[in-house]
Amino acid sequence: MNHPRIGIILGSASDAPHARKIGATLRELGIPFEVTVASAHRTPEDAAHYAQSSRSRGLEAIIAVAGLSAALPGAVAAQTTLPVIGVPVESGTLLGMDALLSTAMMPPGVPVASVGINGAANAALLAARIVAAHDGAVAEKLQSYADEKAAKVRSSRRDAQVFADLPMAPEEALR
Repeated sequence: MNHPRIGIILGSASDAPHARKIGATLRELGIPFEVTVASAHRTPEDAAHYAQSSRSRGLEAIIAVAGLSAALPGAVAAQTTLPVIGVPVESGTLLGMDALLSTAMMPPGVPVASVGINGAANAALLAARIVAAHDGAVAEKLQSYADEKAAKVRSSRRDAQVFADLPMAPEEALR
C-alpha cells in the first residue's frame, strides 16, 4: 500500500520544517503521507477542497499545521469527518499560545485534536495510532518505536558521566 494515508496541510511554506518532522516519524513507521500548502485565510477554497476530497483519496487522518490565529485546523475539520490533528506553531508575540488556544477551542461539532506547540512528532504519532486502530502492522511498528524510546531512557540511567555525582536508585526500584 503506497497511497498516502495521512495528509499534512500547512498554512504556509514557512511551516515546512514541521512537515519534515512529521514526515520523518511517519516514514519511520512506514506510513505513506502527502503534504500541501493551503491557507484558511488566503486560499480558503483550496483548504476546503483538500479536506472535502481527502476521504475519497484514501486519507485516514489530516494533520493541520498553522501559527498565529491557527484557523487552518478548524477550517479543515469543518469540511471533513476525518480526524484532524492541529499542530500549533510557535510564532508572533504570544510564542504560539494564540495558535494553541485557537486549535484547542473548537465549537461543538467541529472536533480538532491538538498537540502542544511545535508538537509535530506527537501529531505524527497520534495519526499513526489512528491508523494502528485497524492496521496490525502499524500497531506493531508503533510498539517497536515505543520500546526503542523506553530502552534509550533505561540505558541513560547507566550514563556514568551524566550521573557521576548523584546517588542513583537501584534498578530493582523500577521493576
